[in-house]
Amino acid sequence: MKKAGLLLKKALITGITGQDGSYLAEFLLAKGYQVHGVIRRASTFNTQRIDHLYLDPHNPDARMFLHYGDLSDGSRMSALLAQIQPDEIYNLAAQSHVRVSFDEPEYTGDTTGLGTTRLLEAMRQSAPASRFYQASSSEMFGAAPPPQNEETTFYPRSPYGVAKVYSYWMTKNYREAYGLHLTNGILFNHESPRRGETFVTRKITRAVARIARGEQKELFLGNLDARRDWGYAPDYVVAMWKMLQQPSGDDYVLATGTDLSVKDFVELSFKHVNLNWEKFVRFDEKYLRPTEVDSLVGDASKAQKALDWKAGVSPQELASIMVEYDLAVLDGANIDFPSGSVWANAIK
Repeated sequence: MKKAGLLLKKALITGITGQDGSYLAEFLLAKGYQVHGVIRRASTFNTQRIDHLYLDPHNPDARMFLHYGDLSDGSRMSALLAQIQPDEIYNLAAQSHVRVSFDEPEYTGDTTGLGTTRLLEAMRQSAPASRFYQASSSEMFGAAPPPQNEETTFYPRSPYGVAKVYSYWMTKNYREAYGLHLTNGILFNHESPRRGETFVTRKITRAVARIARGEQKELFLGNLDARRDWGYAPDYVVAMWKMLQQPSGDDYVLATGTDLSVKDFVELSFKHVNLNWEKFVRFDEKYLRPTEVDSLVGDASKAQKALDWKAGVSPQELASIMVEYDLAVLDGANIDFPSGSVWANAIK
């Protein structure tokens, strides 16, 4: 596609309606890309996170286009890649809720694991010149002791983590077998106001806002002692793009290097509204996982050196950003926080 005499780079994003997909689409559009998103056919719309980016395809200024497809259908993915011929492919689609993966292990394996293989094979057959980003996860490390980096042995503790390990190795295998430009981004927990409401950070900040406004009395949680490395999603999508600008594919850990427990995040969130968390938080064992992951703390030294990337928002700032957003939603304000410190500079 040409715009004002220039040939626009094209990107295809699976999972474009999710947290990371929406921020990545926003970032790539700001960079001047033509963006193609894959969405699943459903009877209800699930495009709220990208509605502000959408223009009717008949509009001459439209640069984001949505296509029906699913990682369970390899032939459809192959047809899309043949049609679009994207310069870059970002595979962000997955059944990504760790606790749910214990309830739906087969579905998780099919979408999060085999879905990647279908997309890799579609790329090999239909768009081998593309560059490919695979959304790998810190959950692959599982029980491995922190800090974890690219050399740490995987020890997944959930069907989700196992499926992501499979996808990681398939991506690496296709890179070595066929000489394709394929990259694994091993991202530690990254959150934002666009995080789904069933994920623990957003569940916490949404409840804090509702409690502060008198609309909720208690917050039920599971394991408060689990320790995580929490960053800000807009910072992380910048690094996804940076990975695909490298001369060859590789594997990179993205993390802040900080170590907070769920209890710490709860305390920070309640502190933002001057409330004592212990008065409102209750334990519910149904939120426990059959196998827990005690501590995930990343070492992103390689990404800092090779990509000139460093997380710009601390977990403390993240908690405040998310609580402030959820308060604004309750108060009827129409706001979002789409930019971290790196994000704001990167789109210039």
